[in-house]
Amino acid sequence: MPNPLKYNKNFDKLSYEEKQLLEENKKSIADFVEQSSTLSDVNYATRNAHAKTYAVLKGEFIINPEMRSDLLYLFDKEKYNIVVRLSNAHLKIKRGKKDIPAYGFAIKIKDDADRTIANYPLVNFPLFPLNSVSTFLKLFTAVNRFFIKKWGNTTPLLLQMYQIIPSICTWSFLRKCLEFLTKKNDFMLSFDYHSVGAYRLGDHMMKIQLSPKNPQRKFEKGLTTKKAIEKFCQKENYYANVMIQFCYDLKDQPINILNREWKNSPFIKIGEVKIEKNSFLTPNTCDNELLSFNPFESAEIFQPVGKIQKLRDQAYKVSLQTRKKINKLLKYK
Repeated sequence: MPNPLKYNKNFDKLSYEEKQLLEENKKSIADFVEQSSTLSDVNYATRNAHAKTYAVLKGEFIINPEMRSDLLYLFDKEKYNIVVRLSNAHLKIKRGKKDIPAYGFAIKIKDDADRTIANYPLVNFPLFPLNSVSTFLKLFTAVNRFFIKKWGNTTPLLLQMYQIIPSICTWSFLRKCLEFLTKKNDFMLSFDYHSVGAYRLGDHMMKIQLSPKNPQRKFEKGLTTKKAIEKFCQKENYYANVMIQFCYDLKDQPINILNREWKNSPFIKIGEVKIEKNSFLTPNTCDNELLSFNPFESAEIFQPVGKIQKLRDQAYKVSLQTRKKINKLLKYK
């Protein structure tokens, strides 16, 4: 294989128009979070995406001792403590028995002093429907405003949804959608989880995949997702391989084209995630909502890469600041 491409700040640069749209989006995020307790009918402020927490767990990230020496030097320990948040992607917390099967597996890697080394918010669908930063920001802002004001913002939302049709009507994206439909009723912890966007690993760029070692696709099919996860985590250990792909050629591994899979880049195992049974953490709801998995709160060598990824920094910060303002007051009532 050729040498991986090196990270360059130009992959992350936003235009003036994109920065202006981001400011509008941040305002819509703050407005949504401020009203989120009412929207989801709960007594705390939620995130404006992945609002429902299924569980927060503690575990370990165990480094692969057989990893290539040019990668192994990036990790100074054999294993690291991690915090995992399992979530649903919907903006609101739904009360029905059946959730949409769009799940999140966010990982926070910590050092011995309990400081965050890296955050990786992973999802169970490997592609993102949009490549245009402007289109994404306009759509996300329209979605936030729709939930806040409902029918008063229906037309802008429909117009923005129309704009994304060309992005989802690609062979790579549609093929993944068809594959996903065959697994839509599977147990949450049986899915692979993906970084979607790219991240740095030292001087290079990579994507991440988390693959369970013994997936139980039909575990407790009759229970709600939350109840099934709680039952699994009370009785079973969870093990998953952590795999990466490097970016060697932008034609085959594009950084800012997120609706297309990377090809011609082999998966490399860098370690394993282990979550032992009964590893539940922070049962208090407000504590869970004060957790942040902003991937920009990571060491420089593990930072996100790409324009869509760049948006996460400000979006996560606004969401967290607004939740903190509300939930710290609620926590001590």
